[in-house]
Amino acid sequence: MAERADSVASDSECDSRYMRRALELAARGLYTTDPNPRVGCVLVRAGRVVGEGWHERAGEAHAEVNALRAAGDAAAGATAYVTLEPCAHTGRTPPCTQALIGARVARVVYAIGDPNPLSGAGAAALRAAGIEVQADVLAHEARALNPGFFKRMQAGLPWVRVKLAASLDGRTALANGASRWVTAPAARQDAQRFRARSSVVLSGSGTVLADDPALNVRIEGATRQPLRVLLDSELRVPPTARMFDREGPALVFTASADAARRDELARRGVLVESVPRSPGGGLALQTVLRRLAEREANEVWVEAGARLAGALLDARLVDELIVYLAPSLLGPTARPLAQLPEITQLEQRLRLEFTECKPIGPDLRLTAVPLAAS
Repeated sequence: MAERADSVASDSECDSRYMRRALELAARGLYTTDPNPRVGCVLVRAGRVVGEGWHERAGEAHAEVNALRAAGDAAAGATAYVTLEPCAHTGRTPPCTQALIGARVARVVYAIGDPNPLSGAGAAALRAAGIEVQADVLAHEARALNPGFFKRMQAGLPWVRVKLAASLDGRTALANGASRWVTAPAARQDAQRFRARSSVVLSGSGTVLADDPALNVRIEGATRQPLRVLLDSELRVPPTARMFDREGPALVFTASADAARRDELARRGVLVESVPRSPGGGLALQTVLRRLAEREANEVWVEAGARLAGALLDARLVDELIVYLAPSLLGPTARPLAQLPEITQLEQRLRLEFTECKPIGPDLRLTAVPLAAS
C-alpha cells in the first residue's frame, strides 16, 4: 500500500512538472495568439520528452499539432500534456483530438477544460478512442494565462484591465492637466507589454484630446497591433488624432449622429459604431464591452482619465487595476486616480484586494482586483 501511495505521488509530481513546462511554452504565445487562447503541449514517452509545441498564431497549427510534428513516430504510446482541453471541432484548423488519436498517444493530461461550447467534447472524444484522460492539473495557472478567453466564452465580456499612473498620494496629473511623466521610462515600457498582450487598447475622448496618444504597441518583436478603441459620445476628437494615423485598426463608439464627422473618420479608415447613452450621459459601457467581445476581444487594456476609470469601476466592469505608483507627491489640488460617486460611509467604499506588488525601475506596479460587494 505504501509503495502504491509513493507511486501515485510520483506520478502526480511528474504530471505537474511536465505541465509546468507546457505552461512555459504556452506563454511564448502571449503576444501573438489573439483571439485564440495561449496553449502549450509536451509529449513524454518512457520518461523522456519527445516533442514540444505551442500555439503561435490564430489560423496556424495548435500546440498539440506542433508537438506531434516535433515528435514524429515517437508520439505513439506517449503522454500528451496540454494546458487546455484539446478541441474537438473544426474551426480555423482541424480538431486536435483527431490528431492525437491518429498519432496513437496513450494518455492525455490537460490543465483545464475548454470553455468554448464548440470544443468542450474533447475529453469525451479521446476517451471514446481508448485514450486515458486526466484533467485539472495546474488548472489555476492555465486559467491565469488566458483570463480574457475564459471570461469571453463564459460571460460574453472581455477581461478589463485599467492602467493608472499616479504619485504616492494618488494623483495622476497636476490641476492644469500636466502629467508627462509621472512615472519613469521603465514603467511606461512595462505598460507597453500589457498593450502588446491585449486585444484592445481603449481610451476616452478627454484623454485623447488632452494628450493625443498613439495608443499603439512600440516594443521590439511586436507582430500584432491591438484594436485601438475610442469612446467619444459627441465625436469631439478630430480625425487627425494620432491614434487614427497608426498601423492597425481603430474603432470609435459614439452616440452622435453627426454624419459629416462620421464620414471624415470613415475616409481615414476608422470604424464608427453607435451605442446608447448611459443614464449618466456617457456611453453604455457594458454595451461597449459586449460589442468588443463579439469582435473576439479577450483582454481590454484601458488607458484613460479619472472619469472613464471611475465609471468603469462604479459599474463593476473592471477585472484588474494596474497602478504604477511613483515615489513623488503632487499635492491636494492635483487630479485623482478615479472619479467615483460620493462616498459618505466606509461601508460604501469600493474594496480591492492586492494580488501583486512589483518594483518596476524606481516605481512600483500594484495589481489589485475589485472584491464582490458584500
